[in-house]
Amino acid sequence: MAVAPGEGLPVGWARATLRELGEWYGGGTPSKRRPEFWADGTIPWLSPKDMGEAVLSGTQDLIHESALLESSVKLLSAGSVALVVRSGILERKVPVAYVPFEVTLNQDMKAVVPHQGIEGRWLASMIKALERLILDRCRKQGTTVASLEVSRLMEIEIPVPPLPEQRRIVARLDEQLAHIEAGEAAARTALASSEILRDRITGQGVCGGLDGAELFPAELEKVDADDGVLPDLPLGWRWARLGEIAAVAGGVTKDSKKQSDPDYVEVPYLRVANVQRGRLVLDRIEKIRVPAVKADALRLVNGDVLLNEGGDRDKLGRGWIWEGQIEDCIHQNHVFRARVINDVLDPLLLAWHANSFGKSWCDRNGKQTVNLASISLRKIKLLPVPVPPRELQAELVKVIQSHVEEASAAHQLAQGALAQASELRGALLHAAFTGALVPQDPVDEPASVLLDRIRAQRLSAVKPARKRVPRKTTPPGQEELPQ
Repeated sequence: MAVAPGEGLPVGWARATLRELGEWYGGGTPSKRRPEFWADGTIPWLSPKDMGEAVLSGTQDLIHESALLESSVKLLSAGSVALVVRSGILERKVPVAYVPFEVTLNQDMKAVVPHQGIEGRWLASMIKALERLILDRCRKQGTTVASLEVSRLMEIEIPVPPLPEQRRIVARLDEQLAHIEAGEAAARTALASSEILRDRITGQGVCGGLDGAELFPAELEKVDADDGVLPDLPLGWRWARLGEIAAVAGGVTKDSKKQSDPDYVEVPYLRVANVQRGRLVLDRIEKIRVPAVKADALRLVNGDVLLNEGGDRDKLGRGWIWEGQIEDCIHQNHVFRARVINDVLDPLLLAWHANSFGKSWCDRNGKQTVNLASISLRKIKLLPVPVPPRELQAELVKVIQSHVEEASAAHQLAQGALAQASELRGALLHAAFTGALVPQDPVDEPASVLLDRIRAQRLSAVKPARKRVPRKTTPPGQEELPQ
C-alpha cells in the first residue's frame, strides 16, 4: 500500500486510503452522433480543458438530460472532487478541483464524491499536495498519452484530520492562497510584459528602428502572399524573400515500417516541441532511423535557423538558431531549416525577425485544419526579410542584444517571483497536511471515530453476494440428436 510522506500524526488524526474517503466514479462522452444529447444542454460536462479557474463557476460544455438515460455519463452531486487521469498534462502535474455544482465527466476524468464527514475542498487540496507522489507512483509507463493507474491512486494512504479541523484548514488555505495567487497574477503580468517588450525590441531592431535612424519605405516585389504593411527601413537596407537569402529545407518524415531496416542509420532529430520561440529545448531528444544519404542531407550545422511548420497556430514560424549542441542531429518534417547563403545575413537577425514580424506573417499565410495549423515550404520561402548592409550587421546585433538583456533581466525577475510563489504554495500545503497550519482542538471528534463510522457504513451498504444458480441439465433421453 502506498503511504504519503510523514510517519507521525497530529493529535486526533488517523490514516485512510483515498478509496475509503468517498465513492469513485468514471466519466463518459455522449455520442456525437446523437445531436439531441448536446442540443439545449443544461447539465455541465467536465473535461480536462475545463480544469482551470473556470471549473469553479462552470464548464465549456453542457449536455441534455437525455444523455443521462441513454449514455455512459453519470450525474455527480455538488461537492465532488474531479481530477484528470488521462492527458499529456500529467507529464507535469495532476489537475484537480473541488466542484461545487452537479456535474458529469468525460472519459479522461475521475471524480470522488466524499463521504459524510470528509470536506471536499480539503480532499481536493490534499490530492494536490500529493501531486508529486501521485505522479511517481501512479503514472502509467509506456503509454502514448500520459495517464494514471486509478487503482493505485485509490490505495494511497493519507493522514485525515477531524472534520472541524478539515474546515479550519480549508479556511486558512483560502486566506493564504489568495495572497499567493495575487502575487502570481502580478508576476505573470510582468512576465508577459517583458516578453512583449523583448519582441518589440527585436522586431524594431532588425528593421533598424532602435538607434533613431531615419526610415524610408522600401519596395518588395509582390508575390502570392499577404505581406501586410512592411516596416520602413534605413537607407541602404532592402527587403528580400527568405528563399532568396537562405536555403530552406523541410525535414524527415518518420517511416515506422522501416525503422528496423539494417541499411538505415540512427540519428537524433528535433521535433516541434524542441523548437520554441527564441530558444531550443533539448532535454528530451528522440532518435530516428533514416537512409544515410538523407541523414547527410539534413544534418544541421552551426548557424542554421529552425522554424516550425505546424502545430497550434501560435507555433507557426517560431524558432531559433542551431549552435551544434548535438552531433549529427537532423530535423523532422514539421521543422524547416533555413541556412543563410554566402553570409548575406547574420542568423541572429533572421531568427529575431522570424519570431517578431514572422509571427504575424505566418499567422496570415498559414492554413488551418480542424485541429492543426501549418505553413507550406513554398509559402515560408516567401517570408519578407530585412537585409541591412553586411558591414553594419555585427554592430546591429550588439545593440539589439544589449536591449534584449535589459528585458531579459525583468523576465528573470518575474520568473523568480513565480518560482517563489510555487515554493510558498508547496510549503503551505505541506504545513496544512502535517498539522502545522492550524491548531488541533481536543474537543474535536477524533478522525479515527469518523473513519470507523465511514467504514461501518460502507460495510453495511455492501450488497450480499448473489447465489449461484445451478445450470439446468437436460433430462436423460432428451439430448439433441446428431444431424
